Amino acid sequence: MTAEPDSALHADAARPSRREQILQAAARLFAERGARSVGVDDIGAAVGVTGPAIYRHFTGKDAMLAEMLLRISERLQAGAERVVLAAGDDPRAQLDALVAFQVDFALDNPALITVQDRDLGALSEDDARQVRRLQRRYVEQWVAVLTALDPDATTAACRARAHALFGLINSTPHSAGRLSRPAMRALLVTMATSAATG
Repeated sequence: MTAEPDSALHADAARPSRREQILQAAARLFAERGARSVGVDDIGAAVGVTGPAIYRHFTGKDAMLAEMLLRISERLQAGAERVVLAAGDDPRAQLDALVAFQVDFALDNPALITVQDRDLGALSEDDARQVRRLQRRYVEQWVAVLTALDPDATTAACRARAHALFGLINSTPHSAGRLSRPAMRALLVTMATSAATG
């Protein structure tokens, strides 16, 4: 069975561009072996082109890694803004929306979750700074909601709680596949919501 491509890497799932196909292949290979262990020729072979043809789209492997990690961070940050706004002013509804969003993102992007966790340190200093800035903004959206739900909690405690929730939800590359997607989604939503409000 072929794994579905990580959804955060394409604008049109039915017709991904060649650039997006290359990113999808790179994400899968990076997740399997680590970015440092994958060559441009490996990525080219995975999409049916020669390694040098990759250079029409990317300056190299580091550029692919930077784009995929920037893209995942941008999508998370923008998605969180969107779902919190759509949830209205109720902090519990906002939390439910954030949890569902993060669970769906993790289930739909297992390779990217693995690459982000393991290969962030392989980025250049400038690219890593951009990714971390976006990640901080994403975390702070969670912190604002968690603080509204528990006004007596310190900001540091809410930030720690947010990171713990990410760890729980982002464990999906290790746990997904043992249950159907709907069952895994329901389990993660229930566990994360309990952890966030417990």
